[in-house]
Amino acid sequence: MPLLLFDLDNTLLPRDAAFRAWAQDFLDEHRLPAGDLSWFAAIDGGGYVPRSTVLGAAKRRYGLDHSLEFLLAHYRRGINSHIHCPAAHIQALHSARAAGWTLGIVSNGNTRAQLEKIRRTGLAPLVDGWVISEEARCVKPDPQIFEIAAERCGVPPTHEWTSHTWMVGDHAPADIAGAEVTGLRSVWLHHGRPWAEDGYRPTLSAAGLPEAVGLVLTARNAPGSRPHQRPGSRGTFATPASSLAPRTSVADGRHPVSAAAASFPQQYATLSTARPAAPTG
Repeated sequence: MPLLLFDLDNTLLPRDAAFRAWAQDFLDEHRLPAGDLSWFAAIDGGGYVPRSTVLGAAKRRYGLDHSLEFLLAHYRRGINSHIHCPAAHIQALHSARAAGWTLGIVSNGNTRAQLEKIRRTGLAPLVDGWVISEEARCVKPDPQIFEIAAERCGVPPTHEWTSHTWMVGDHAPADIAGAEVTGLRSVWLHHGRPWAEDGYRPTLSAAGLPEAVGLVLTARNAPGSRPHQRPGSRGTFATPASSLAPRTSVADGRHPVSAAAASFPQQYATLSTARPAAPTG
């Protein structure tokens, strides 16, 4: 059974757009300069900067009396109210399913926040399983988190499971490096950025998720046709170099995750072999 794994934020879901919408609401609510939206976007770091750092800096910048806990709750409600899964992404998932693929989500981040996104946006019934780094106690690019994802999707990570599996994501150090060290093929969503890593490369590159899924579906004649690739072997690009190196560069990533495991439904219970989580980077 071929397996197609997806990152969540800025891959399946336009997380940065939701953050900007929340930041605009925050500025409007507190009657702050609209031009400060660029300040929020810069300090956010695409979600990789801890929320306590972002909101603590905002609290000091504007002299707010609210507690950090209040601001964190405000942020979580706000960003989730703006998050959505584009119709084109849903159609891409349906296309992959119709072509015989098993689908899964591999996300770094806080269990409660990421699980709420999966359920709120309607992704839950569209995939076969998911894994979130906090509850799994391991973080992309650790190969173990991809193995857990495969297991939860009903694909035992034994024999040559890697030869039938692809990973799609926007963050090179987590998604593409993770695929590389696990032995998976990958599609990097460049979002207008040039490739900047020397030690590894994605198999393919795409501007957005529908294109990425289309590339995966046309990259093979039939499920399971890929020869075995050893973990760590390097893939090649199948798109023109010009499309892989746009002129602008944007830093991206996710916030560090807690080492504490949160409660999770039984069908996604953490495997006993999971290790303590480490901050992402």
